[in-house]
Amino acid sequence: MSDQTYIESYLEDTIRIAKGLDRAAIAKAVEVLRQVRDGQGRLFVLGVGGSAGNASHAVNDFRKIAGMECYAPTDNVSELTAWTNDVGWDVVFEKWLEGSRLRQGDGVLVLSVGGGSPKASLNLVRGLDLARARGAKIVSIVSRDGGHAAKVSDACLLVPVVHPDRITPHCEGWQGVLWHLLVNALVQA
Repeated sequence: MSDQTYIESYLEDTIRIAKGLDRAAIAKAVEVLRQVRDGQGRLFVLGVGGSAGNASHAVNDFRKIAGMECYAPTDNVSELTAWTNDVGWDVVFEKWLEGSRLRQGDGVLVLSVGGGSPKASLNLVRGLDLARARGAKIVSIVSRDGGHAAKVSDACLLVPVVHPDRITPHCEGWQGVLWHLLVNALVQA
């Protein structure tokens, strides 16, 4: 495949994803995040790998632009690796959220390609289960079938799969588009 053909194909995928996004789910996510912000709740952004980098950027935008108290556990490598060393990677987000005294009125935003399952990103599953048990609101930006995040979220933004070899780059790229949309929708009201 030539570079030009690949570029055209990738950009056509982007158009198909934009057209396939569930606008009602996006509106629901804005509503949920507004409830958290207006209720003085905190927002915790969870992500692994490239999504962890996105989580850090999203925290900046939710804090600076949308005026929400917001944190990502992956921003403090010392604490994250201490929890990993002491209790294991599978429970690192659960333990971090417990230490942050996650409570009803708070929110969790999950950025993940697969959304977590017993076989992949169990740390997300455990963190989400704690959030649900504590009555925190959950918003997710995921792809594929959404995994565990889709099952427990108050609002799930599912990035459509339009090319099987590009699921991760499309999802992680669209995480940025969608959290920017959410942040700016919060300040428009």
